[in-house]
Parts: sequence; structure tokens; C-alpha cells
Amino acid sequence: MYNTLLLVDDDTDDAELFVEALQEIDDTVTCYAAADGRQALEHLDQHSTKPDIIFLDINMPGMNGWQCLTELKENPANKNIPVIIYSTSAAKRDRDIAAKLGALGFITKPADYQELKNILRQLLSQTNEQQLRDSIHQLTA
Repeated sequence: MYNTLLLVDDDTDDAELFVEALQEIDDTVTCYAAADGRQALEHLDQHSTKPDIIFLDINMPGMNGWQCLTELKENPANKNIPVIIYSTSAAKRDRDIAAKLGALGFITKPADYQELKNILRQLLSQTNEQQLRDSIHQLTA
């Protein structure tokens, strides 16, 4: 079970919906938020407890998702945290870049709130990284 998440997204509306959906699914899950990659890295440096999963948007001002993912995977303290790209993009190119840079998976932000809840419910019910990877694959197939 995944109990602590870090959401990195500059869109405050998307972030609020994500947190709201998460609370409706399981109010015991803690979700930290960062508005860009730099804030996410600072959060990780300042907290000894690491998130179980990082949901990372691509297009953000300052440090974008690709830059953040690269730094995460280069840092021994953070490289093993599963990162799920969470973006409005559905482009194959972006999915390929995410995989190349070490993301566990890629989820296109759903337009429907209920679909977001279903996605989060499915992901959070997994008990290990392989199940999480398989679940992401099923959701995006």
C-alpha cells in the first residue's frame, strides 16, 4: 500500500482535484504538493521520509518534469522512488522520453473526476512496484 505521495504540478486546479479525489478514496494517504521540479527536489532534500510514489507533470515553469525526473534518477537518495508522469499529454514521444528517463509509467490526466478516482484507487491498491507498473500498463492500454 502506498501511504505518502508527492504531486508535482503547477496547475492548482488539477492539484486540488487530485488531492480531493485521493481524500475521497483513502483519507489516510498523505499527499504533498510542489508547483515545479525545483520545489519537489527541495521538498525531498528537506524531508527524511520519502514519498512512496511521485506523480510528476511535464510542462511546468522553472524546472519542468523532464529536468526533475533526470535529477531524481541521478540522486542516490531519490532514484528508487517510483515516478509516474502525470500529464495532459498523450503523445507517444512523451511516453518514450518518460521511459528512457526512468519513469515507472505515464498517465494522461483524465478529463473526468470519477475516472481520476478510479485510476488512483487502482494504483493505490497495488502492493509492489511490479503490480503498480502492470496496473499503469492496463490503464493506458
